[in-house]
Amino acid sequence: MKFSILEPIGITACKYEQLKQEFEALGHELIFFTDRNEDEQELIKRAEGADVVVVSNIPITKNFLDACPKLSMISVAFTGVDHIDMETCRERKILVSNAAGFSTESVAELTIGMILSVYRKIVSGDSITRFGGDRAGFLGSELNGKTIGIVGAGAIGLRVAEIARVFNCRVIAFNRSEKSVEGVEFVSMDVLLKEADVVSLHVPLTADTKGLFGGEEFKKMKPSAILINTARGPVVDNAALCEALQNGEIAGAAVDVYEKEPPLEKEHILFTAPNLIMLPHLAFATQESFNKRVDIVMENIRLWLSGKPRNMMN
Repeated sequence: MKFSILEPIGITACKYEQLKQEFEALGHELIFFTDRNEDEQELIKRAEGADVVVVSNIPITKNFLDACPKLSMISVAFTGVDHIDMETCRERKILVSNAAGFSTESVAELTIGMILSVYRKIVSGDSITRFGGDRAGFLGSELNGKTIGIVGAGAIGLRVAEIARVFNCRVIAFNRSEKSVEGVEFVSMDVLLKEADVVSLHVPLTADTKGLFGGEEFKKMKPSAILINTARGPVVDNAALCEALQNGEIAGAAVDVYEKEPPLEKEHILFTAPNLIMLPHLAFATQESFNKRVDIVMENIRLWLSGKPRNMMN
């Protein structure tokens, strides 16, 4: 079989050589590309003749899949698979696995960092200091004792909840399926929006969650509340977020995800929003998480080869 890793995904040259030898010893061909290229024709060329491809969050379309008739599996080096044409994969019986759990710690840690950055005005404080300013007007807020509202109580959401409790926070959560977790109070979405000082989003992008947060949701939040989005960009209506910040319906926000991967166009609406921290989709990007990701992705392939697939999304 031919296995094609279409982009680096954090694999070192040394690690690749080890993997190459392992797969060659089993009679397989493993090839690896050292740059990220989202051009579909280039991706099709890289995947030529492959039985299995590895890709992170580069869109995989029907056109790509149709150009790869031998393809039997896609090992996604990412948690979400909303960038994969899952309908065509199901029709073609192409198995799709994800890298579940690789970024739980990294995303949870950055979520807390984003909350603290908004509350303590860290980014603007750095900027004003570099331009010769002082702390005049920089009255922040403490995380201690606040109510944290977690939307989506999966692994990342619950890890955020666990860390928040160290800050003596009350943790409330909304989840579509029933759960019982010590130290977490599960409530309706309306209650969460009404009572939370911080609303942190940790849901996948689906037909149900696209546009989940819009004008009505922001109006239900406290004027002193802040929003954190490390989930998926389209979960939030950015025009509504911008308006909520401009009108003082909420006090601040921090986002790491958008409708597309950064760089963003210069006219992006969020650039006009006050009290907003914007990051270039780096919540998952740590050396530790990348090492975990490589291990999970390759183990998914090994288990698929042995007839015991895991982390399957279809």
